[in-house]
Amino acid sequence: MTTDERRDRLRDLVKDRGFAALGELASQLSVSESTIRRDLEMLEEAGLARRTHGGVYWTGDSDTISVFESRNDDFWAAKQSIGRAASELIADHDTILLDGGSTVYELARLIIHRPLQVVTNSLPVAHLLSTSDSIDLVMIGGCVRGRTSVTIGPLADSQLANIHVTTAFLSVAGVSPRGFFNSDMMLVESEKAMLASAERGIVLADHSKFGKTSLSRICELNQIDTVVTDDGLDSDAKAWLESAGVQLRLAQSPLTQSSQAQSPQAQSPQAQSPHESSTPAPAASPSNSSPTHSLNNANLS
Repeated sequence: MTTDERRDRLRDLVKDRGFAALGELASQLSVSESTIRRDLEMLEEAGLARRTHGGVYWTGDSDTISVFESRNDDFWAAKQSIGRAASELIADHDTILLDGGSTVYELARLIIHRPLQVVTNSLPVAHLLSTSDSIDLVMIGGCVRGRTSVTIGPLADSQLANIHVTTAFLSVAGVSPRGFFNSDMMLVESEKAMLASAERGIVLADHSKFGKTSLSRICELNQIDTVVTDDGLDSDAKAWLESAGVQLRLAQSPLTQSSQAQSPQAQSPQAQSPHESSTPAPAASPSNSSPTHSLNNANLS
C-alpha cells in the first residue's frame, strides 16, 4: 500500500466510524501509531478531522446519522472491549434485540457481517446494520427521542409485545443493589417491554455506571441474566451481582491487556467466582468486526 493509498484508507475509516482510536487505526492499516499521527495531521490541516486524547473525530461532511459526535467519552475503550465480550455471547442465526446505548452500538459494529435477525429501536443501529446482506433487520416504530435517536412510547411498546427474541442487550445509566436504572421514564417502559420479549436479558455497562441510580428503575438485579462490564468493576458491585445470581462477564480493558502481554506473571491462572468470567466463552461462531460504519457519541451508556 502506498502512502497515498494508506491516507485515503485512513480518511475513509475515520469518516465511516465518526470516532476511531489511534491503536485501532494502526492495527487496521498495519502501521505504527506514530505513522497514524503524521497522517492525521494532514486530515486536521484539511479540516476533515480533529484529534483528541487517544483518538480522532471526523469533522468533515458525513452521510451518517450524527448522534455521538459531541461527546469525548473517557470510557470509550472500555465500551469497545465490552462490545467484543458481548459479541461472543451471540450465536449465528440468533434473534436478538439491541437498544440505543453507545456500548450496545459498539456491539452492533462487531456483528454487521454475521447471519442474525436483529430487532432494534435505535436509528443509529438500524442505519449501521441496514447495509448488511446477512442481517435480517426489524425496526421498532414509535416516538423518536431526538437526543438519543431511539423510538419509545406506546407504539413501540405495543410492537415489542408481539415480538420474541433470544436475547435483549440493554444499556443503563446506573446499577445499584436496588437494580438497573435509566433517566428517561418513557425509555424505561420500552426497556421493560424489551425484557419481556426476550428469553434472556443482558446488560452492557462500563464500571462507571455501578453504584449509581437514576430517575426510573428498569428491573431488579435478579431479573437480568448476565452483566457484561469491564475489569475496573469493584468488589462490592461483584458481590451484589453474585448474591442476586447474575452471571458476570468481565471484558479486559486495553490497559490490562497491554500489561498482561508485558508481564509473564499475569498469565498465571487466578481463582474466580463461579458467577464471574474474565476469559472469552466459546462462541458458536466467531464474530466479525466491521470498520465500515460508526457514530461518535454515547446516548445512554
